Amino acid sequence: MATSASDRPERPGAQEWVPERLGKKTVAAGIDACRGCELYRDATHGVPGDGPLDAAVMLVGEQPGDQEDRQGKPFVGPAGRLLDRALEDAGVDPGIVFRTNAVKHFRWDPGRGGKRIHKGPSRVHVTACGPWLVAELDLVRPRGVVLLGAIAGAAVFGPSFRVGPARGHPLDWPDGGIGSSWTPSWAVATTHPSAVLRSRQRHEDYAALVADLEVAASLLSADS
Repeated sequence: MATSASDRPERPGAQEWVPERLGKKTVAAGIDACRGCELYRDATHGVPGDGPLDAAVMLVGEQPGDQEDRQGKPFVGPAGRLLDRALEDAGVDPGIVFRTNAVKHFRWDPGRGGKRIHKGPSRVHVTACGPWLVAELDLVRPRGVVLLGAIAGAAVFGPSFRVGPARGHPLDWPDGGIGSSWTPSWAVATTHPSAVLRSRQRHEDYAALVADLEVAASLLSADS
């Protein structure tokens, strides 16, 4: 049966909720209030980025997970702990990075026993949430950006982006940017740490993640 226009979720995009004066608190409040797509309905919190506002690197993931949604902070679950370890192993101080996601609300399906099953955001959700990534780039003004997974990469480079061919290499920021006033000097793509946790060859995939983050570390050294 075809879906009628009245059944389709409203996705006006986040721009209406982006504050005119950007600050950590105003952006966080705007994200929590955002109704730019339907994902807010089933989420506990909107989850803004977190980290120092003078961070040298911005890490962009996919979307909040279950624990992130409950706590209202990014990368506080198992994937975040693995990411911190990988950063340290790569020689990147976790304290100089700003962590955020391309999509700010948790998309999930109900499972047994009240478990909330992660469901990846679609392209329309990434597009609707795009103004928040732009706002965070303008707020933090990082020297470089690490894209964790295909959805983060697509948020910057478009829907045709694939991690495999791009990972571990310095990438030029796309011509024309993504609407922000700030242009990072470089980007590096790698896998999302949650993919490492799910991997059957975790040791090898963890080593590959660290190697990609070492590229970001070398670019930071070259910038300094």
